[in-house]
Amino acid sequence: MMIRAGSILVITLAIDLVVRAIGSRALAVVRSWREGVEQGPRPSIREIAGERWRTHWTRERRRLVLVGMVCFYITYVCYRNLKSNLPFVRPDPDRAPGEVKALLFDRELHVMDRVLFFGHDPSDVLHGIFGTEYSAYVLSQVYVTFLPLVMIMVVIWLVWSRNVSYGYWFVTSQALAWTLGTLSYYLLPTLGPGIQYPSEYTDLVPTPTTDLMESIANGRSAVLYDPTVTDSLNSVAGFASLHCGITLLWALMVQYTVRSRALQVVFWVNFGLTVIATIYFGWHYVADDIAGIAIAIVSFYLGGLASGQKFDRGMHSHPTTTTSKVPVER
Repeated sequence: MMIRAGSILVITLAIDLVVRAIGSRALAVVRSWREGVEQGPRPSIREIAGERWRTHWTRERRRLVLVGMVCFYITYVCYRNLKSNLPFVRPDPDRAPGEVKALLFDRELHVMDRVLFFGHDPSDVLHGIFGTEYSAYVLSQVYVTFLPLVMIMVVIWLVWSRNVSYGYWFVTSQALAWTLGTLSYYLLPTLGPGIQYPSEYTDLVPTPTTDLMESIANGRSAVLYDPTVTDSLNSVAGFASLHCGITLLWALMVQYTVRSRALQVVFWVNFGLTVIATIYFGWHYVADDIAGIAIAIVSFYLGGLASGQKFDRGMHSHPTTTTSKVPVER
């Protein structure tokens, strides 16, 4: 993951300096040609990139990128390793001697789902509403897009946030959410209905999401029951839904720190579709999604306080740190 993160960061830096400089130079040439006015000597691409480095890539920005990337990387690696070892740390106390069996609460959460939906399985309700073919492809794309976006969104906020404190807010909230999510796995370990009760999802057409579920289920079995496997991780843990939690964090951060109304709508729609997808494909129980949403709200608020944000009415905020240009009453 570190190599992937470094690659994304290098590409981002190239876009921000080189591509931006080339674009600015090209726009200046086009503007001069359209207006028919010679504007005199234009700054070179190197000069434009140098000016961008001086004005945007300040010491504070560079420190944010370095600290943010390292802290998020450490958090995410710990999350993956702790998640992988969950079945061994919390085994079933009723297992037979020598048996490898994880403690699971799938039955209890499955019963709760049926109670909430008046005796019906939530996935059956969604399959009846949306169907099991065309909607499956759309929801699958939304669900699997989450994976590459995790690191991309971190880099975007570290590099391009309007205020440096917004970058700290984003990465702090992310670290808190992944940490609290890991804790929830250990408090209430589950597999998720799609793995524990696969017969309820046989009507779904094959999609990248169903392939992913099959892959991680096989990976879990290999980690638990094949002693020769040493280079694989267990990626199965249901409670809480960090897909819901992290996508809600993205939507909240866009709502509070980005001025584009279109982007705000896009990220809220993405969150809503992700919630539907988690139940539709059987990744999570309803309680998992509720827990993920709670984790996101807590992480968002604590991350805001830690990074010096002042929350205003109407889902807005402004920073109170030294990086802010907003005057704050003493």
